[in-house]
Amino acid sequence: MEIRSLLVEVASTYDANHPGKTSIGVPAQDLLRAVRDRLGPLLPGELEAEGYGGSGGPSSTPWIGFFDPSITRDPKVGLYLAYIFAADLKTVTLTLQQGVTALAYQLGRGKRRREYLADRARKLQSLLPQNAIAGWDVRPSLKSSVDRALAYEAGSVAARVYDIEAMPPEDALREDLWHLANVLQDAALVERGLSEQRSPDGRHVEFVPKKRMQPQGLERFRPRDASDYVAHLPARTLRKTRRHEQLIEAFGGEVQRHGFVPANEGVHPRDLVLRKDGRVWLVEAKTVALGNPTKAVREAVGQLYEYSYFLHEQVDGTQPSLLALFTEEIGAYVEYLEQRGIASVWRTPTGWAGSPSALAVGLIG
Repeated sequence: MEIRSLLVEVASTYDANHPGKTSIGVPAQDLLRAVRDRLGPLLPGELEAEGYGGSGGPSSTPWIGFFDPSITRDPKVGLYLAYIFAADLKTVTLTLQQGVTALAYQLGRGKRRREYLADRARKLQSLLPQNAIAGWDVRPSLKSSVDRALAYEAGSVAARVYDIEAMPPEDALREDLWHLANVLQDAALVERGLSEQRSPDGRHVEFVPKKRMQPQGLERFRPRDASDYVAHLPARTLRKTRRHEQLIEAFGGEVQRHGFVPANEGVHPRDLVLRKDGRVWLVEAKTVALGNPTKAVREAVGQLYEYSYFLHEQVDGTQPSLLALFTEEIGAYVEYLEQRGIASVWRTPTGWAGSPSALAVGLIG
């Protein structure tokens, strides 16, 4: 199911006064419960979708949350994305949202919590790249006097409102969601760098940046020869995220359609090996964090050269072709990699894109 059709169907079938409340068999509630599977293949990065139509009784403002597990899986705390429907079901707002529920224990459920959320939202906005949130400065209007809906309005960091009867095309919705997913990563980094300073009477909170922490160095490893390198491999622990594994799985399916034979079993520590017409492709997949490809590109280059030399040239005498695979576009690094004999491919909201050499050999298209 596409994002557009799902949002329209929820808006057209949701009934906050349905006698079945939130039970199974209530159409809109069933649809909200199914969004994880319905939208999962369309989501960028590690985002996981969950639908919320209320617990016990239907919510006046149903919503669909998108959570990055490295930030939070709990809408009560932390930062996440959400499509929140207005109570009149005429609009739905895509918002970068702060968790509101957990704050009730400290601040109550009224004006004090809303003021705290609004102040914090303004601070986050001021510290985010301004070009990233340009055009996202809308304050949601959820058409509800319920305190939680008012808290959602106050807690919104960036938002865009869609009219249900004039929804943008699917491609535009996906572009917006992918864009805000990148802003979410930036905001999470900013949030981790904030601390709170309360006024002497405890009524006012000022959010101030923490001191920057010094980066830690990399673990050192100095192989004397290829046999040392290969012998060391079993001791290496590589953290593979869900986003990383989804990228490999999706790309494997893509290249199969173009006649390549992918293999990701028995090739550790390589992410993926492709074969076609006697040619071998060594693939290194990288997630782009915080919309900045620099670290991902550096790691991909290093690992591709390293694995190519130790595991192919010295072990079996072959010279594989090299491909760097990314979760999103890498900008100027495309030409940088091309000049070093490394093709590149990356996910887009609607499919795949790649460098000239990747297109030339039919890896995508």
